[in-house]
Amino acid sequence: MTRKLLKAALLQETHRGSRDANLDAIEAGLREAASAGVELVLLQELHNGPYFCQHESVNEFDQAESIPGPSTARIGKLAEELKLVVVASLFEKRAAGLYHNTAVVFDRSAAIAGKYRKMHIPDDPAFYEKFYFTPGDAGAPGFTPVATSVGKLGLLVCWDQWYPEAARLMALAGAELLLYPTAIGWNPADDTAEQTRQRDAWITIQRAHAVANGLPVLVANRTGFEPDPTRQTEGSQFWGSSFVAGPQGEFLAQAGTDKAETLVVDVDLERSENVRRWWPFLRDRRIDAYEDLTRRFRD
Repeated sequence: MTRKLLKAALLQETHRGSRDANLDAIEAGLREAASAGVELVLLQELHNGPYFCQHESVNEFDQAESIPGPSTARIGKLAEELKLVVVASLFEKRAAGLYHNTAVVFDRSAAIAGKYRKMHIPDDPAFYEKFYFTPGDAGAPGFTPVATSVGKLGLLVCWDQWYPEAARLMALAGAELLLYPTAIGWNPADDTAEQTRQRDAWITIQRAHAVANGLPVLVANRTGFEPDPTRQTEGSQFWGSSFVAGPQGEFLAQAGTDKAETLVVDVDLERSENVRRWWPFLRDRRIDAYEDLTRRFRD
């Protein structure tokens, strides 16, 4: 059987002070990836600016832009020039008062191949996303992979990564890879043991999605410290640790915690077929017994 290798890259970046500076860094990363023979590049969540959801302010809506818009124009032009499949992550203004956290795919072209609007929206200290983002529409496109020249991409965003239902639905819809643009970090006030538990849980749940679905998982997180604009908390130390796991949860590559870097990795797409033959979880699902999964809680 012929091996089908996909050379992919994750751009783990830090906020560089402005949208233009961030996009300049992304352009440099895309060019570096293309020169290394990469075909697919995953960017981190909300890469144009700081992670503004540490506080609630109507002024932050000024950062949002339409899709298509200026950022998709710039990134799409690079995707076409460099012949890359690129997954970007933007603060989308869909209409007045209607905003989304949206992943956008370019397939070696300036044209948008598809998009996904984040479905699970958190509302926790330093992650006040419900103030800003409307959940994606279940049927448009919902948990539907985006078809590209490198395969069907199951796009999910950050908080989505904690939900096995989301990963499974993408797998059932034919996704060949699961991709998670992410912005997650530590509260500097937490002790080292708590910080370690949080990061380990984050890694473990996503490796479990790879195992349960027999698919590679790619995760691009931001890194660096970002202060809370209100100074009510100690800010967020984003923990990087971007990684790629194979269909048995095995690490194929992992970035560090504290610096920007471009992580390049070969992903063997043929391996998913073999792993699913050995561990036929989809075959053995008891779909006749899962009705209660559609309930909030079983009282």
